[in-house]
Amino acid sequence: MLPAIFFIFCMTPSFLIAQHVEMLQSGTTISIRGLSVVNDKVIWASGTNGTVGRSADSGNTWKWMQVKGFEKADFRAIEAFDAATAIIMAIADPAYILKTNDGGNSWKVVFEDRRKGMFLDAMAFWNEQSGIVIGDPLEEKLFIARTFNGGDTWQGLPDENYPVAQQGEALFAASGTNIRLLSKQEACFVTGGSVSRLFIRNRIINLPVAQGKATTGANSIAVYNNQKQKPAKYMVVVGGDFSADTVTAQNCAVSKDGGNTWQTPEISPGGYRSCVEFITKKRLITCGTTGIDVSDNGGMRWKLISSEGFHVCRKAKNGKMVFLAGKEGRIAKLVW
Repeated sequence: MLPAIFFIFCMTPSFLIAQHVEMLQSGTTISIRGLSVVNDKVIWASGTNGTVGRSADSGNTWKWMQVKGFEKADFRAIEAFDAATAIIMAIADPAYILKTNDGGNSWKVVFEDRRKGMFLDAMAFWNEQSGIVIGDPLEEKLFIARTFNGGDTWQGLPDENYPVAQQGEALFAASGTNIRLLSKQEACFVTGGSVSRLFIRNRIINLPVAQGKATTGANSIAVYNNQKQKPAKYMVVVGGDFSADTVTAQNCAVSKDGGNTWQTPEISPGGYRSCVEFITKKRLITCGTTGIDVSDNGGMRWKLISSEGFHVCRKAKNGKMVFLAGKEGRIAKLVW
């Protein structure tokens, strides 16, 4: 029987055998939803209690900073460009965006909006100068602002250009990844709640994921090969119902034609998922409150590799490493 067993073992995809999550000692107990991996060494994280963290050695040691005057803020998204420069986003009214140029020792408020109901959800940057932030509806219109000077100033869109939301439609500030780049010029974003839709310029596409309640819908979208002049076509959406986070139905969808058509995975992730990330063209990772899944065939079949809950997973922008973060200061790295 030994030759047959050896043959079966060799035919099993090695990535499913070897891939696992290694927990790191973060040194904090905050809930982390903001995560930006500059390269395989430099990582920034942000979360509750106005706290921001930075590691310069692949997550082995961390420096944690509480931003003065923002001790009660929840920084749900962070975008870092190097070991010195980062931008953080505080979610609710008043909504703030802050920037540091000295590794987090000092922060400058670069955006403030005190309107009732103001709630920022996520940020994305095309490069060190050009970025976008998106927020929940105000007077039935989704909020969007742009920066063209590295986040030093932000401008909202002309009123007639704000996308109109349906009643009960909003975005989830779950992992900072419900808005993603499509190309060097474009971005797209996904919504949830009463409906779950994908917005690409003037196109609005209904998504085949759970919707109809305040707790349902798309939480994250990943786009592959999005640094070209033409919009990328390959995208994966995850979400579900975070009030029923073990349900696997309607929690993931895959499109290879820019959102025109969607496929449901043959094997879905193991429950509600708040973040999804491409590692390579075929390899993806997704995470949520009930665990972490990986796919080695472009998102059509998923395998649970850990039951540890995480909010966000991000691959290094200039590197190969993948890190995860979640509640109670939980930080980990993907190992294979």
